[in-house]
Amino acid sequence: MFFTLSKVLWFIANPSNVLLVLLCAGVVLLFTRWRRAGRRLVGFVAVTGVVLAVVPFGGWLYGALEDRFPQLKELPARVDGIVVAGGVVDPVLTAARGKIAIGGAAERLFEMAELSKRYPQAKIVFTGGSGSLFYQDKKEAHAVVPLIRQLGLDPGKIIFEDQSRNTVENAEFSYRVAKPKKGETWLLVTSAFHMPRAVGCFRKAGWTIVPYPVDFGTRVDKDLPFIFDFAQGLGMFGGAIHEYLGLFFYWLSGKTDELYPGPGR
Repeated sequence: MFFTLSKVLWFIANPSNVLLVLLCAGVVLLFTRWRRAGRRLVGFVAVTGVVLAVVPFGGWLYGALEDRFPQLKELPARVDGIVVAGGVVDPVLTAARGKIAIGGAAERLFEMAELSKRYPQAKIVFTGGSGSLFYQDKKEAHAVVPLIRQLGLDPGKIIFEDQSRNTVENAEFSYRVAKPKKGETWLLVTSAFHMPRAVGCFRKAGWTIVPYPVDFGTRVDKDLPFIFDFAQGLGMFGGAIHEYLGLFFYWLSGKTDELYPGPGR
């Protein structure tokens, strides 16, 4: 129920959809006696678009998420296991085209390959089922196998968790298949912006995890860039809002113990 509800609510709350609905409503009102309200709506959408194109609100929000867990200055001497969150391959498009379709966050897989060489005795768990409402039979953990072979890794040495649909299930189902023991050191590899919510879920599931953020999308310096890029501005803003809403509702529903998980545990 939570999975379905989260998908529906995000469809409604997605800034791109909100702006499009407001724009359409404004245009319709222009041809009615409420044309003044229509002009205001169209003007509001236009101004919002310009602001998002010029002022990097999305980048600032995104950067705060990415900076929440700093990169490791020194890797542990011993690592017993590595959990890699899915989000690398689009399983639906891969099945439709018969070719691996990388949807994004490929750094997660590259870092997995590098870490597996550094810690050859460590268990590796790749967690990724289907995050789609309509294609639950298309599992990322299955679609990613050929790509793992291309990276020179043996899929037979990797534990594939293929039932999870979201971050909380990534944590819970991975815990079941990995069975981490007390005192073991496990790395969690996922995109830096996603790390706060992922860590919150993994802690709640019982893991003692070491965050290993990758796939950064913002610069270290936060200077105001003189650009005009509506697509990038809206994309970053939407991605950040999605993550902050996820943090809030995961905490509200008891799926994490912290509203904004951070280092220190």
